[in-house]
Amino acid sequence: MAVGVDVRDLLEAAVAGIAGQTRPGQVEMAQAVDTAMHDGSHLLVQAGTGTGKSLGYLVPALLHAIEDRRVVVSTATLALQSQLVDRDVPALLDATEKLLPRRPKYAIQKGRNNYACLHRIREGAPDDDGMLIDVPPSGEIGRQVVELRDWAEQQLADGEAGDRDHAPSHQYQAWQQVAISARECLGAQKCPYGEECFAEKSKEHARKADIVITNHALLSIDAFENRTVLPEHDVVIVDEAHELPARVTGAAGDELSPQMVERAAKRARRFVDDDKADDLIDASDALRAALDGTREGRIEASNGPVLEAAALVRDAARGMYSDLNKKSDDKDDDPDGAKRQSKGAVKEIFDVAERVAALSDLDVVWMIDRDRFGRELRIAPLTVAGLLRELVLRDRTAILTSATLTLGGDFDAIARQVGLRPADKLADDDEMPELDDSETAPLPWRGLDVGSPFEYEKQAILYVAKHLPAPHRDGLGKKQFEEIIDLITAAGGRTLGLFSSRRAAEAATAAVREATDLKVLCQGDAQLGELAREFVDDPETSLFGTLSLWQGIDVPGSTCNLVIIDRIPFPRPDEPLMAARQRAVDEAGGNGFMSVAATHAGLLLAQGTGRLIRRSSDRGVVAILDPRIVTQRYGAFLRASLPPMWPTADREKVLGALKRLQST
Repeated sequence: MAVGVDVRDLLEAAVAGIAGQTRPGQVEMAQAVDTAMHDGSHLLVQAGTGTGKSLGYLVPALLHAIEDRRVVVSTATLALQSQLVDRDVPALLDATEKLLPRRPKYAIQKGRNNYACLHRIREGAPDDDGMLIDVPPSGEIGRQVVELRDWAEQQLADGEAGDRDHAPSHQYQAWQQVAISARECLGAQKCPYGEECFAEKSKEHARKADIVITNHALLSIDAFENRTVLPEHDVVIVDEAHELPARVTGAAGDELSPQMVERAAKRARRFVDDDKADDLIDASDALRAALDGTREGRIEASNGPVLEAAALVRDAARGMYSDLNKKSDDKDDDPDGAKRQSKGAVKEIFDVAERVAALSDLDVVWMIDRDRFGRELRIAPLTVAGLLRELVLRDRTAILTSATLTLGGDFDAIARQVGLRPADKLADDDEMPELDDSETAPLPWRGLDVGSPFEYEKQAILYVAKHLPAPHRDGLGKKQFEEIIDLITAAGGRTLGLFSSRRAAEAATAAVREATDLKVLCQGDAQLGELAREFVDDPETSLFGTLSLWQGIDVPGSTCNLVIIDRIPFPRPDEPLMAARQRAVDEAGGNGFMSVAATHAGLLLAQGTGRLIRRSSDRGVVAILDPRIVTQRYGAFLRASLPPMWPTADREKVLGALKRLQST
């Protein structure tokens, strides 16, 4: 379908229609995205806060999709996914409608567990011998379950989506009583409510849409699990792309515990011979005994008892699954779907146990102790770069964008993580080479940093407390607490404290509360959303917390004049997956510390420092209490990963600046 408008004109109309203002970086980004979509190259775009990144990719996506070439937009978080669907895309379509030959259709697609399940609601859970949480109808969870069931029926009557995001307030346990996983699902053909199913309707809407908005987890499932979840598309736009490797790792990972094995055996017992169920119960006991005799950490070939126990689980699960398959599970023979769901649970146990027992060089296996939940095995890919390269990037054009994609001053680190090779990078004036379909063919890509409209050198100070001792394993010491107290006092509160551990955040909170009258909220005092709202509403309040605050909070204005970072956020040396990845790079002749640990820290530092300046009128200080960022060789790489703030180690200048900000 011919479109008589170019990307710049459409962007101009979009900006005017939503009462925005033209930003040079946004224009540059939109033109680059449009070019990549036409020539088939991959594109990494760093677009700093304030650029208007969403419009920068949505406008060229409209032009592409209007030509009957579907575009999938993937986000790391459901929050951004909802923002795009509820606000950004509708506003864009309204603003550009007169310039396009038709109004493009869009849809949101989430994982099945995000939608209420009519079968679960109307038929209840199968008799699982204690598989599910027992929910007393008179308790708070029971009340929420009843309310969710009524809500789901009303959603159906009103033609709505049955999406958890629009459900009444509830706890996780309540939602689990009205929703199911993809493995538990009977399938639209066998479920008596298949034609009414909320999840199936979501998939159908996506098949009819020009633009489909999803999340990294579902994108991963679609690519890696050989399940066609998303509709066919030739362009994928990955927003919050710095999160993609971690989200893909999570989606490609698995877990195995004695409790999971035992529950699967009990769930399937009534459909198989007793000896098959007993074999799986015995295998779960063997796994429990092996894990009880094992230290937390990575499982390697020397951990024979654990691997032998996993093999026992694998063999017993195979026998039970074979027995389950001997009988039909047609709807008439399995009216409540219990047998089919039992098969799904046993098959999952078999798949994970087989993967653990094999102990492939491509996987990392480790054991964790979850206290009252017991011990369990975790398994994840050593790297997801190859998976992403062959299953996501090979047969479609990918646009990867974020406010933080350059580390150490270039795109190479992120490119490697997502499966692109620095050697395949195209220069600005390089023409797109002719592509072939072989597995060894290069995947050409470009990197573009469109900057930020903010003047970081004038708006923000980067203060490194060089006089402090380097942090140690025992946590924060007296000098760090004194520094935090002096900084937060000078700022008059208005501080976001980003700490490397819950213990450090709680200790710093206690120190400030004891030494001052300033109000400090600490992660864990209440739900994070409630704490964030209180922080925003009261400019003199401070908020201290850990990882979820490094990336998940947006606080423009005088509420946040100071961001304190207690230490460089390197991964813990005993974190099994990161340690394995670092060792693998070393063994291949590279620098594992820089490729893994420093890259991880640089990304988190860029995200954390980015909490300070959220609009052009913001002013403030980022205070890093770890002198290693200026005293160690890797410090230059980390500093190059941050916004270009004005740097200083002069404590008095910083305290003076904070006092002046407090008085304005």
